[in-house]
Amino acid sequence: MSDAIGYSSTTLACPDPAALAAFYADLTGGTVTFAYHDEWASVSCEGGRLEFMGVAGYRRPDWPEESALVHIDFFVDNLEEAGARAERAGARRFEHQPNAAHCLVLADPAGHPFCLSLIDEVG
Repeated sequence: MSDAIGYSSTTLACPDPAALAAFYADLTGGTVTFAYHDEWASVSCEGGRLEFMGVAGYRRPDWPEESALVHIDFFVDNLEEAGARAERAGARRFEHQPNAAHCLVLADPAGHPFCLSLIDEVG
């Protein structure tokens, strides 16, 4: 028996897994690989998988107080172009931007925060 632990995916709770999977597939150029009603959906994209679990009574996290503990980061080569693309796909840009020189913080359609960060400025 091995004690190896390998990363599989990140799962986000949400009210509509298929819709959120479609958003992230559009955002990342990935593919929705599974969608089961309002229970579960999965996206395969460069770097891994994102999973979406349907939760009745889902409540959006408050940024930055509740949601700063966990968020998804994506590398980009142009913040403004990537930010505009994300907003066209349905993201919302937060007013509070703690590292605006190299990172934009946005909310997906379910309210989860995610960051678009410049590739050359992240070590």
